[in-house]
Amino acid sequence: MSDVVREWAGAAGRDDVVLLDGFHALKHALRFGAEVLLVVAEEPEGVRALAAELAPDVEEAVARLVRPGSLKGLLPRVHPTGVAALAVRPGRDAGRAALARTPRPAPIVLLDNPRNLGNVGAVVRLAAGFGATGVVTRGDLDPWHPNVVRAGAGLHYATTVDRLEPEELPPGPLYALDPEGEDIRALTLPDDALLAFGSERHGISPELRARADHLVSLPMRPQVSSYNLATSVAMTLFHWGGPRP
Repeated sequence: MSDVVREWAGAAGRDDVVLLDGFHALKHALRFGAEVLLVVAEEPEGVRALAAELAPDVEEAVARLVRPGSLKGLLPRVHPTGVAALAVRPGRDAGRAALARTPRPAPIVLLDNPRNLGNVGAVVRLAAGFGATGVVTRGDLDPWHPNVVRAGAGLHYATTVDRLEPEELPPGPLYALDPEGEDIRALTLPDDALLAFGSERHGISPELRARADHLVSLPMRPQVSSYNLATSVAMTLFHWGGPRP
C-alpha cells in the first residue's frame, strides 16, 4: 500500500472529514478557509495549471498540497478534473453561533425535509453566492453528505450548513413558501428572516406551516405544479436582494 493510499484511508475514516470531489470544490474550500488534509491528482501538473488559470488566489496552496496518485482506487468515480481532496468539516458549535448571532445581516435558508441530495447542494451554492447566513435542513437527510458537497462545489465552507431540530432553529421571523401565501412581490423580506422551503412533492410540513409568521407564494402560471427547490430558493433570495454592492 502506497503512502498516499494509507494517508487517504486514515483521513477518510474520520467522522469530521469530507470529500472534495473535483477542482472547483477544492478551489472554493481553500478560498473560504477549509483545513485541507490531502489532495490527490492523477496528473498534479495539470491541476497546478488549472489553479494558475482559474484560481491564482489559491495557486500556491494547491501546488503545495497536491500529490500524485491513482484516484480509481480511492473513489467510485473520478471527477473529470482528475483531482480529489479530503478536508475537515467545520465545527458545529461555531456554525450554530453564527446562525444565532444578531443582528443578522442576511436570511437563513431552511429546507424542510428535503429528499434530493443534488438539490440541497445546489441550494448551498446559491446561498453562498447570495451571502445568506446559512442553510439549515430538517429531517433525516445529511446536508454534508458527499453528494451534497459535490453538488455544492465546495461552497459549504462559504456559509453555515447544518441539520437542526425544530426547537433548535435560530431566532427570526419565519417566512414559509406556500401556494396559498401572499405574493412575494408585495413583500419586503427582512435580513433576519428564516426562509422555509418544503419538498417539491409535499410542500411545507404542517408543523412548520403552523409556526410561520408569514406564508409566501411565488408567481406561477396556472396548472404548473411546482418549481424545482433550488429555483424557488434562487427566486426568493433574489427578491430579498443579495449581497450588498
